[in-house]
Amino acid sequence: MVPTYQEAENIEPFLRAVRAAVPDLDVLIVDDNSPDGTGDIAERLGAELGGVEVLHRPGKAGLGAAYRHGFSRALADGYDVIAQMDADLSHDPEVLPDLLGGISQGADVVVGSRYVPGGNVPNWTWIRRRLSSWGNAYARWMLRLRMKDATTAFRAYRAEALRRIDIAGTRANGYLFQIETAYRISEAGLTISEIPITFEDRVAGNSKMAVFRTMAETELRVTWWGLSLRAPTLSGRLRSTGPGRYLESRVRPSGLPPDDD
Repeated sequence: MVPTYQEAENIEPFLRAVRAAVPDLDVLIVDDNSPDGTGDIAERLGAELGGVEVLHRPGKAGLGAAYRHGFSRALADGYDVIAQMDADLSHDPEVLPDLLGGISQGADVVVGSRYVPGGNVPNWTWIRRRLSSWGNAYARWMLRLRMKDATTAFRAYRAEALRRIDIAGTRANGYLFQIETAYRISEAGLTISEIPITFEDRVAGNSKMAVFRTMAETELRVTWWGLSLRAPTLSGRLRSTGPGRYLESRVRPSGLPPDDD
């Protein structure tokens, strides 16, 4: 399951690489009405390659919304194993057999991780690498996560695992969606396997993420979630303040303590 927006330059080599790596895999493209025609290109490639379906959404509604739509569709269609990845070739399709193999070996969730031995981000600057590593460590501590790479979008799930974490009930949008699902996975006690990946920055098209702004917003929300989890009385008091009301109006994963309201 692959959410797309403005990936016209990448979608053909991506789909061909996926088909070469796992010939019998079905691919679901969830396209948010890309103005560059990504969805139409995927339709054309699907007719040629087979096993490719394109969900054309009416507009750009956010990454989390696209994931929820795609996962819900895959579950409704009866698939037993559902993987997610990006279409910009930052996730190597040749790793897909390893991800799926981890499920066959008994894991509920298999994570393509940059932060286990063998994982790598060769094209990142030192500061971006340190910020991402620190952000993952901070989220892991604040939310008691049981995976080292909580922000990776390269994962495979048993269908039952997605049902257990109520994937349709997630509320985060954007890149925070990965942390919310990591929290739910950890809280549910699912069996997690992390395999090393090399994460390559895209070589075509433009990134949709403002790196430093996204990191700052993510850490702010993780802090709020962590306070709600670890210090519900304190977060209840903060909620009565203006900043607290603002933070509570933003997304918070269900399953955290309801504080004292």
